Amino acid sequence: MIDPAILGFYGLGLEQQRLQDARRSVEFWRTRDILARHLPRPPGTVLDIGGGPGAYALPLADDGYRVTLVDPVPLHVEQATRASRQQERGLHRALCGDARDLPVDEQHDAVLMLGPLYHLTAADERARTWEEARRCLRPGGVVVAAAVSRFYSGWQALDAGHMPLPGVAEALETQMTTGEYRNPSGDERLWTTAYFHTPDELAAEARTAGLTVRALIAVEGPAKFLSAIGDHMTDPERRRHVLDVQRRIEEEPTILGMSQHILAVAQRPETS
Repeated sequence: MIDPAILGFYGLGLEQQRLQDARRSVEFWRTRDILARHLPRPPGTVLDIGGGPGAYALPLADDGYRVTLVDPVPLHVEQATRASRQQERGLHRALCGDARDLPVDEQHDAVLMLGPLYHLTAADERARTWEEARRCLRPGGVVVAAAVSRFYSGWQALDAGHMPLPGVAEALETQMTTGEYRNPSGDERLWTTAYFHTPDELAAEARTAGLTVRALIAVEGPAKFLSAIGDHMTDPERRRHVLDVQRRIEEEPTILGMSQHILAVAQRPETS
């Protein structure tokens, strides 16, 4: 069962527009850049688990990959399907399903988990998700998995002015201690049920699933602390400079925890 609070939040339809915000687009452009460097070249098969409305699946399909998207939110699957029909090279298919029990049997060249680990607060459920990703990955294939950093959220709450809101300080204390977060009031600005990783914890989960970790990467790094980052990202030349700087520091261990998102790039051994 998917937590009703999570389904209710994503059922609001906010995710489709989220990465179009100039400041939040750092996440989109950086993730696209990282995927371009770590995925096998197209054509190839990609399974996007928890792919939402298709923020990454749709561009990858347009790049020439054969992409299957799986998401537990029916609205997301509908949105991804509609958008896919408008592309010359659309998705192979979009399915409604749970990351812990995927409705997929085929093995793929690459598996993306750019969301499921955010919302599984129990360690055994995250482990099951990693196992499912490995099952659907061919030997030698690559998994790219995203986590939200345990150490960024306090700054985000301060920047957004959320600290005075009822229950926020207490929820933040619990989240920074245990990794577990629950919206204290139902206010949609305060997100939904989530789990926040440390960088080492994300890597350990991948290794426990029998995968070899090739890289831990800070997605945004310190970029979102720049007051004018939105202006940088809307200008192609300035955006290129931001991406160039971030590439130089993306695997620096002292940067990982301060990034809002962390990506683990892992590989299934050829012989397994």
